[in-house]
Amino acid sequence: MSTLATAAALVAIATTGIIYGTDIFAALVLRPAAVGAADASVADLLGRVHEYGDRRLPAPGAIALIATALVTATSHNAARIGSAIALAALLAWLAIYSRISAPINKQLRAAAANHTVPPDTRALQQRWDSVIWTRAALQSLALAGLLTAVLTR
Repeated sequence: MSTLATAAALVAIATTGIIYGTDIFAALVLRPAAVGAADASVADLLGRVHEYGDRRLPAPGAIALIATALVTATSHNAARIGSAIALAALLAWLAIYSRISAPINKQLRAAAANHTVPPDTRALQQRWDSVIWTRAALQSLALAGLLTAVLTR
């Protein structure tokens, strides 16, 4: 593994770790807390959480994708396989996020901004919850692939 690939892998691990940690926190803490909260609380608080997350987390997510693609392009053998697995996991995560999570985030952000409670708040949150463990698992797989790439260089 070249110096460039190693540096890219370390950047990819750090930035993937940010999204991994966010998704794990959401799965372990936010999801069960939202289940027991009133719809108005869910719409307001999680709408505001998504407001900040959707504004601040695209940068590390994009950096993770770009750095992982760079590792895949510049590595050989086991390192390339590990980074290719990581890249596939990150792309699958992005597809789930884009198709399911992001539209829900947008609805909850709008509700929080307008101080309203969508009539389907509980259904929105259940749909969002239905993919959080899959997202966390994909981030775990991405980290494992990137660590494999670094350790097999």
